[in-house]
Amino acid sequence: MRISIFGTGYVGLVTGACVADVGNDVVCVDIDAHKVERLNAGEIPIYEPGLEDIVSANRTRKTLRFTTDAANAIAHAQVIFIAVGTPPDEDGSADLSHVLTVARTIGQHLDRYAVIVNKSTVAVGTADRVREAIAIELAARAKNIEFDVVSNPEFLKEGDAVKDCLRPDRIVIGSNSARAIEQMKALYAPFNRNHERIVLMDVRSAELTKYAANAMLATKISFMNEMANIAERVGADIELVRHGIGSDPRIGYSFIYPGAGYGGSCFPKDVRALEHIARSHGYQARLLGMVEAVNDTQKEKLYELIARHFGGALAGKTIAVWGLAFKPNTDDMREASSRRLLEQLWAAGATVRAYDPEARDEARRIFGERGDLVLCADADMALDGADALVIVTEWKAFWSPDFARIKDRLRAPAIFDGRNIYDPHLVEAAGIAYYGIGRGRSLHK
Repeated sequence: MRISIFGTGYVGLVTGACVADVGNDVVCVDIDAHKVERLNAGEIPIYEPGLEDIVSANRTRKTLRFTTDAANAIAHAQVIFIAVGTPPDEDGSADLSHVLTVARTIGQHLDRYAVIVNKSTVAVGTADRVREAIAIELAARAKNIEFDVVSNPEFLKEGDAVKDCLRPDRIVIGSNSARAIEQMKALYAPFNRNHERIVLMDVRSAELTKYAANAMLATKISFMNEMANIAERVGADIELVRHGIGSDPRIGYSFIYPGAGYGGSCFPKDVRALEHIARSHGYQARLLGMVEAVNDTQKEKLYELIARHFGGALAGKTIAVWGLAFKPNTDDMREASSRRLLEQLWAAGATVRAYDPEARDEARRIFGERGDLVLCADADMALDGADALVIVTEWKAFWSPDFARIKDRLRAPAIFDGRNIYDPHLVEAAGIAYYGIGRGRSLHK
């Protein structure tokens, strides 16, 4: 099939590469000429495991191309994906300006039937606005061309996006058009062979499904962080509690890990956007507000533990930080817990020596060059001259360190484990003070 995708960000690039990988002829469009030039030269602007290989392979096969020429891309396609950003507006709603700009561009150049697919995370009712924007442009050209608008939300996890795209849990298609549904089923047939993954519904239900999924996952995380804070106060270990409740199949083990708060491009933005959608329809979604409030408070937990350990005297201290990205296997630092922690440490007069396997360049872009931040080439280097160590991102490379070596390197040996990846007894047996999230003992040290 001939596919065009507007947007070469996270969703657009992964979707384009994976759809091309099964034999489709894919053109990805972006207004950023420099970005398109880099992509056509084989440079990938984001870190995502497997993405560089799949893009390279399909560029070589000439099934994947990048362009700034919207008109040719529209003329090329049977199916046109809109996968541009929907950043949060000042009121928390999703900013649809980029989506509607693409819709108007489609209307200005469409010359035959096509299926227009909303892949971006958009407010409920956006498909109607996209349809209207295209229709207005067609009317201005005095053209009577049929088209359908479909909602097909993405469910890609950063760090597993290529795998999620090639082997999806579900493929949600929102449409009432038999013609459009037939096209979408044909497109997704290679991803749907093992068992039926397509879930058909109306457009508005599909639009809400994406928000509901992310809000549910964010709710589970905030709930566990609430339980962790209770566990700390009553002397319980949240990790044992997690195993106890996760064994209940009605609850399960996924997304019940306490920690230093969620971040990234999706959960914070989507929870706030869904809350705004509810308000705009006269409903106060109180639970969503509390999910976000709990998460915001949880991002201060690591600093609270560090300040308590040092009696508030952090001026002149050097803190080693392992992990800057909001989660492993990505370089994305959007709303990452590390950003809050670093700002708090700096405000208290501390210096940070930080290491992340992939996010160093992103950290340098965000923070610039400053005397109280050293971005280190490896985890061991981050320990040089440090008083204590903080784990913010649970990269696999951090899971089994040499605690005796860490003790020898730290001036005031203490580990603040923001993801509960270490056994407190092993750490303390090595002569290092241990602070975790909801581990019961931390509050009483």
